[in-house]
Amino acid sequence: MKKLRSNATDMTSGSPYRLLFLFTAPLLLGNVFQQLYNMVDSIVVGNFIGEKALAAVGTGFPITFMMSSLFMGLSTGATIMISQYYGARDIEQVRATVNTIYTSMMIGIIPLTIVGVLCSRPLLLLMNVPDDGTLDMADTYMVVIFVGMIGTLGFNINAGILQGLGDSRTSLLFLSIAAGINIVLDLVFTLCGMGVFGVAFATIIAQIASWLFGVYFINRHYTFLHIQLFKIQFQRSLFKKAIQLGIPSGIQQALFAVGIMAMQALVNSYGSTFTAGFNGANKIDTFVFLPIQSMSSAVTTYVGQNVGAARMERVRRGTRAGLILCVVASVAISVVVYPLSDVLMRMFSQSPDVIEAGVYYLHALLPFYFLCAILFILSAVLRGAGSMIVPMAASLLSLWLARVPIAYWIAGVWGKEFIYYSYPISWAIGILIVLVAYLHGGWKKKAIVAPTNREEQPADHLSPFAN
Repeated sequence: MKKLRSNATDMTSGSPYRLLFLFTAPLLLGNVFQQLYNMVDSIVVGNFIGEKALAAVGTGFPITFMMSSLFMGLSTGATIMISQYYGARDIEQVRATVNTIYTSMMIGIIPLTIVGVLCSRPLLLLMNVPDDGTLDMADTYMVVIFVGMIGTLGFNINAGILQGLGDSRTSLLFLSIAAGINIVLDLVFTLCGMGVFGVAFATIIAQIASWLFGVYFINRHYTFLHIQLFKIQFQRSLFKKAIQLGIPSGIQQALFAVGIMAMQALVNSYGSTFTAGFNGANKIDTFVFLPIQSMSSAVTTYVGQNVGAARMERVRRGTRAGLILCVVASVAISVVVYPLSDVLMRMFSQSPDVIEAGVYYLHALLPFYFLCAILFILSAVLRGAGSMIVPMAASLLSLWLARVPIAYWIAGVWGKEFIYYSYPISWAIGILIVLVAYLHGGWKKKAIVAPTNREEQPADHLSPFAN
């Protein structure tokens, strides 16, 4: 049988600028597709159902994020392991890691779904979601999303596997399928009068379809992996490593989601109109953040492969390249979006009050986005090397010691319009923490694989990794 060609990329040689740019470009486009169907949900809901429905759809995000964060952390751990094993040319461990992570997801998805469905309404009540119709719609949306959560987790695991191998192009195909299905079904279900239930149903259909196609594609084009969904293939030692790497990230994401919920509770206390403005602006903010998210993923993979190959000088060069590329991109996009804030908010609502509430958000964050870029790139370097505790500490301390308490303090002193300035303050605190850790250098000793001499590997051993 003819061997199919893969998109895996060896990032242990070549220009760091070129490698990071080429890895980031399709990853960024893929993330745009991923956010596109989230934004389409909000656009359709805000314009065809109403501002209360828009508030309901946006309110549920931190809950789903919190509930799925431990599995997302496990996926992060797998990405780091795969990238380091790839750099060390250990194909058996790459395959075993993939099988172990998939087995863990297929077993764990059942309790996650049950807990999510049962806890949706109580958590929404804790977030002060207005009981003016918004609460019931948010509850409906959340329950449907949790029932189909396997699609979201499965897609993220597929993306993590591919990113660990240096393949950022294939996920773009999966996401384009999801975005296309979601946009069509959003419009069809909404026009059929299915409300927020239809919007949520369209989302999970799109995600599950993308995930299953991803499994098929990986099995066909990466024949050395062969994912089997319903066969238990589990190695305790690899799972333990994934937990050690992934749990700090998962805890970080979970507690970060709780922090978002605390912010959301503050926003919700000002009524559905202000909440709708916040949720609309948050969708725009998500797009502005995508270059940072994509570049940080590229840096994590780059660092992981080079740490696995024991090429620390390339790690230093890649860190510098990542910082320059990411800061330039964040400044450029902020300059473009800032004067268009009110125009972009009109995609979600025609209400002047909703638009004004969203503009407050965007004008507070955009001038300082370069701080976010620095924080995420330095954190990505540490994660790629296997140092997970410092990024977790930086994220949580900057959130709970700065963003949340400062937002509540600002609200009481200057009013709701200024609460979003707590974001750049928290980014600056996070930078101080990760910068000290980076300069200290302890992260250089966190590799999970022993370095190997790549020149001693036979050519047939390298064939599964061919570009």
